Amino acid sequence: MSDGEMRFVEGRGWFSRGYLPHFDRRYVKQMITFRLADSLPQAKLERLDEELKSLGVSERDLEKRKRIEEWMDAGHGSCLLREPQNARIVEQAFFHFDGQRYRLLAWVVMPNHVHVLIEVIGTTSLEQIIRSWKVYTAKQILGARMSTCALPFAQGEKALNDERSACGHARSQASGHLWQKDYWDRFIRDGNHYVKAVDYIHNNPMKSKLCARPEDWPFSSARYLSPNPGAPHA
Repeated sequence: MSDGEMRFVEGRGWFSRGYLPHFDRRYVKQMITFRLADSLPQAKLERLDEELKSLGVSERDLEKRKRIEEWMDAGHGSCLLREPQNARIVEQAFFHFDGQRYRLLAWVVMPNHVHVLIEVIGTTSLEQIIRSWKVYTAKQILGARMSTCALPFAQGEKALNDERSACGHARSQASGHLWQKDYWDRFIRDGNHYVKAVDYIHNNPMKSKLCARPEDWPFSSARYLSPNPGAPHA
């Protein structure tokens, strides 16, 4: 099936929340990247947009993604995820709905961003899955004083996914202080693309000179090096 055909089959297909295109479809494997809000200065992003405005849409999107990933790997911002307790919170959020809403295939928690590869299997959309990760981890990491929202991950689902409720709004505000508003996602085309995506995720810490071998990084699926990287925490 061609990329063009995939846009019109089950699920929501291609959609956009304003400035980044996304693909949301069940049973498609997707590589997702999102970063801390302070990992890149807004002025720097605006200059990048100005530099790339003469390019076509697809070329501009690819070049922007490449530049941003290079900047993130350089370790800008507070790098709150460098602290083990914070990285552990993010990793545990990934584990929580593995096997229910998605299959967790590979991941890495870097000092100022994360890469995660999943296959959506439930009825929850990709956008909802990522929002749940963001709002929960933001509350835990920032220690926001929201007594009405102080619920365990599994018990806070209604408020977590209902942004019209007071609790949902408060959680969204917290996530906005920690995480960039949007995210990058890229659907996996075939087996070769899958292998390259996993290698990219696992090699990211080594590429950033944070460790000598991928498996040495403590918050990555590379440390398990198993045929089924979604299984180690089960």
